[in-house]
Amino acid sequence: MEERPETELISIPATPRASTPEILTPSGQRSPRGISSTGPASKEAKSWTPTSFISPRFLSPIGTPMKRVLVNMKGYLEEVGHLTKLNPQDAWLPITESRNGNAHYSAFHNLNAGFGFQALVLPVAFSFLGWSWGIISLTIAYFWQLYTLWILVRLHEAVPGKRYNRYVELAQAAFGERLGVWLALFPTVYLSAGTATALILIGGETMKLFFQIVCGPLCSSNPLTTVEWYLVFTSLCIVLSQLPNLNSIAGLSLVGAVTAIIYSTMAWVLSVSQQRPPSISYEPIGLPSFSASLFSFLNALGIIAFAFRGHNLALEIQATMPSTFKHPAHVPMWKGAKVAYCFIAMCLFPVAIGGFWAYGNLMPSGGILNALFAFHSHDIPRGLLAMTFLLVVFNCLSSFQIYSMPAFDSFEAGYTSRTNRPCSIWVRSGFRVFYGFVSFFIGVALPFLSSLAGLLGGLTLPVTFAYPCFMWVLIKKPTKYSFSWYFNWILGWLGVAFSLAFSIGGIWSIVNSGLKLKFFKPPN
Repeated sequence: MEERPETELISIPATPRASTPEILTPSGQRSPRGISSTGPASKEAKSWTPTSFISPRFLSPIGTPMKRVLVNMKGYLEEVGHLTKLNPQDAWLPITESRNGNAHYSAFHNLNAGFGFQALVLPVAFSFLGWSWGIISLTIAYFWQLYTLWILVRLHEAVPGKRYNRYVELAQAAFGERLGVWLALFPTVYLSAGTATALILIGGETMKLFFQIVCGPLCSSNPLTTVEWYLVFTSLCIVLSQLPNLNSIAGLSLVGAVTAIIYSTMAWVLSVSQQRPPSISYEPIGLPSFSASLFSFLNALGIIAFAFRGHNLALEIQATMPSTFKHPAHVPMWKGAKVAYCFIAMCLFPVAIGGFWAYGNLMPSGGILNALFAFHSHDIPRGLLAMTFLLVVFNCLSSFQIYSMPAFDSFEAGYTSRTNRPCSIWVRSGFRVFYGFVSFFIGVALPFLSSLAGLLGGLTLPVTFAYPCFMWVLIKKPTKYSFSWYFNWILGWLGVAFSLAFSIGGIWSIVNSGLKLKFFKPPN
């Protein structure tokens, strides 16, 4: 018997539309997959599609049987899509294991990833910037990052036959294999693993505050220490991290999104409803020298930049959605992202403006919740305070899952590439337990990590504000010296310059403050 060749002709189904082929993934979910292409796509014909040659004029002189076959083939190709090249390993990894996402999942994930604890320190930035510079910089940053998010959504399938499922993959396609890794790996790793570590610190400290508020004077004489609360929070994160893939945590992302909206709204509503401190002032905090004022100004801008996160997960979220020629993945992704960022705007601006109005330059370095506890802990019912802190804990638990998923994906990618088989349940669980406790030990060793908002905003700023603009020019190749060409180059280099300036301001702030800042300081 002759051996069958590795590539065969695609059999055309009898019906005009065919369902997208599926692969059974290790977690038992079915993942729609495209059909692999046997040849490279033409670079000259940018507008070519798999069915562009089957037009009514082409079909008109052909007899009925042949015409029916071509119509069936057209429907099949339109359903399957871009003839995407298959990577069998994608069906084993948590980000691409399930491709059943939709616009609702996009909204949940983008809102959970794009809004969280970092928004609570925006009033701190306003205390150094004042009203005018604070509102202007926050508005510019919001629309700038919204534009770069649109770029990432459009570049996910910029090349026919290829889906860039991860941020580093897109960076490699734009900047080259080595340079792309050097430029994108550190900031994306920090935004994933570093944010997860910061969430452990904030979640553990907030659990301690919640316990103190609820328990009150009835607390035992030997309460848990802060490190022990970190361990409790880490254990809860590890239990929830056993969900297999990104689509399976959509419910957790919904919980994280709802809790973030509620606690941020409660924080600024409770703040503005109380009497303001008598010595309040809205003038920017004065410092003894011009250089100190300049560095504080830059650090405050870095805090605003740090408030906008989630771009490092945009491609990963879009990778969970099915994509065909008739129904590309960027449509539901962008639809969900628009809804998510409308809610983010409705939360960020009131927190920043309302918090600064309520406390002015008396705002503690920990942010609006710290100010609420310091100034109004005796004026606000304990139940409301406890509920606010409990919602923060739920949000941190949910955000930990989506920010840790790229790390889980990297662990499993290394394992599957070496063994050429999917991870078993025990191997997958082992990776996640290991990751959770490594994050815990880093948080214990570096307890000031959650206070480095300005510095970290500067270091990770290119991922959100600079790299997408460069990627658009290098991959889409707009006409040289056109408006798009100038606009993206200018935005990209401005992002790089701001990154350097904000990082310097963040380092100065750390040295000047002696690393004594904390987001939430439990009372003595």
